[in-house]
Amino acid sequence: MDDNMRKELCIQAFENACKARNARGMIFHSDRGSQFTSHAFRECLAKRDAIQSMSGTGRCYDNARMESFFATLKKEKLYKLNTERYLMVEMKSIIFRYIMVYYNRQRIYTSNPGGWPPVIYRERMLSKAAQAMGFLHECVFELDFS
Repeated sequence: MDDNMRKELCIQAFENACKARNARGMIFHSDRGSQFTSHAFRECLAKRDAIQSMSGTGRCYDNARMESFFATLKKEKLYKLNTERYLMVEMKSIIFRYIMVYYNRQRIYTSNPGGWPPVIYRERMLSKAAQAMGFLHECVFELDFS
């Protein structure tokens, strides 16, 4: 987070996200801002085998999920604060806590089954996938090929 949207900031944010989670082969969706269309940013994506996806010009609905997230962040947190009285470091902390503690782990999320927050939904889906893979693995070894 900074007071600008230069490509260096976007590259650093992307790199930080990749360190937090294996992002190889991910789809990275953005608008057509110059920071995302820059040669340096595209090289950064290529190093991670990321596929770049962009909204059409003037078409915010192409990325409705993220548009909805930022609308929620503003409505539930930022518009309730007098942000001008906070230092940048304080705002970073407020936003980090909102996203990483509340939004991802506690907030009811109506588009997920049972209203599960994103982190819990992901953990449950990965657990189900692992169980299914274990079941398939057992089935393969029980086959008699003679």
